[in-house]
Amino acid sequence: MENKALLAPYEQYFTRSLDEVYADLETYAQLLRKWQPVQNLVSRETLDHLWTRHFVDSLQVLRLLKPSDREFLDFGSGGGFPALPLAIALKGEKHHFTLVEPISRKVSFLRTVAREVKLNANSLLTRSDHMLPESVPRPDVITSRALASLPQLCSWMAPFFAPQTRAILHKGREHVEELAETVPSWDFNVLLTKSDTDPLGVLLTLTDLRAKIKA
Repeated sequence: MENKALLAPYEQYFTRSLDEVYADLETYAQLLRKWQPVQNLVSRETLDHLWTRHFVDSLQVLRLLKPSDREFLDFGSGGGFPALPLAIALKGEKHHFTLVEPISRKVSFLRTVAREVKLNANSLLTRSDHMLPESVPRPDVITSRALASLPQLCSWMAPFFAPQTRAILHKGREHVEELAETVPSWDFNVLLTKSDTDPLGVLLTLTDLRAKIKA
């Protein structure tokens, strides 16, 4: 019941009942614990805090979504965060998730979760910097968590940006420095939203991302 209570702040965004979302997340958690010893899907220090450090941390993205958001692209998916918890929360609607992960064993795990929980999600075995825009639907939302610095992420994300595209990125205490490092090379609008799970962290929402023209 304690874990189920953690979901209550986000229930208004779910496309199904809290009980149904909880049941699918519990299946996900069981699969992750089963695969963790050989896959290293999350850090060992956070495994005992899976619901707060990973599930709730992912679900907080829900409050920044728009009704028109349908296509999601997740770079560096690893153990599936934030994409798979979001796919579980939005299951049954017309939301589609593409997860990008370069390690084959992790891709196998991501595909297993999607199959077991019956998610509208597919996982691609490739590096984020090898992705071609024509290989995936144009995303409404790009997500990434604990993958790379903001300047690096911008170089990977920019080719996938359309006028409606937004990037919603998890960032920790280093976000001020990363934004400063990004400004010389990239134009964008940014909204900072305080993290629900990290007192020093934020969610960065980037729009109108484009490279600056060098003189």
